[in-house]
Amino acid sequence: MILTKIIAAANQKGGVGKTTTVINLASCLAEQGKKVLVIDMDPQGNTTSGLGLDKNELENTVYELLMGEKTAEECRIHIKYKKHDDIKKLFLIPSDVGLAGAEVELVGTDRKEFLLKEKIAPIRDNYDYILIDCPPSLNILTVNALTAADSVLIPIQCEFYALEGLAQLLYTIKLIRERLNEHLTIEGIVFTMYDSRIRLSGQVVDDVKENLDVYLFKNMIPRNVRLAEAPSYGMPINVYDRKSEGAKAYKKLAKELIRKGTKNATQGS
Repeated sequence: MILTKIIAAANQKGGVGKTTTVINLASCLAEQGKKVLVIDMDPQGNTTSGLGLDKNELENTVYELLMGEKTAEECRIHIKYKKHDDIKKLFLIPSDVGLAGAEVELVGTDRKEFLLKEKIAPIRDNYDYILIDCPPSLNILTVNALTAADSVLIPIQCEFYALEGLAQLLYTIKLIRERLNEHLTIEGIVFTMYDSRIRLSGQVVDDVKENLDVYLFKNMIPRNVRLAEAPSYGMPINVYDRKSEGAKAYKKLAKELIRKGTKNATQGS
């Protein structure tokens, strides 16, 4: 029996590498033989296009799923890349701009915070990991993601104002835990855009260590040109350039996440 882990990637501060992390972590987990479902909850649809789909030509998206027009199975797309047979079990429930209207349309809907959780319940146990890319704001879409998730992955960029807005996110997680999802935990913080040559990167890491009592992933994501280029080609970094520093970093992060989950499962048993 698969013990599925649902992880929401969240940070309402934009430009922190959240979508990049979801795309590449998912692909690297799939490369490790894991069956992975990505759910794009951001109306911008950058995760969708970053995985190689044209978000303007999609019929069944997370919008149709939330509105009850389609099932999760009907919205799910199998992601495949030529010459990359090692990435066999990567799937996506895509997003497009239509999702932006969902917040208004869901006003007055009963249990609107639980829609995503209820819609994916029938397929949850089919995957090792379900990664949810949240929008860069604390709205009903983010609340749905956090209510459906087991844990929250928080990407933080190693730049000025890295901790800006983080207190609000942590407070939101606390509220979700108290009112909607008592089992929600913080998976950890992953540092992005790290540059060991720049003193500020080290200062940000030290600052987080001093101020937050959460797991910090040891494998940090470097600032990398190939990593920045990959989304424009609709490819994860381990497909676009698997020898790049960005690809190596996300492969290590995927392995660390797997080890962390195995260790926690062993301790819990």
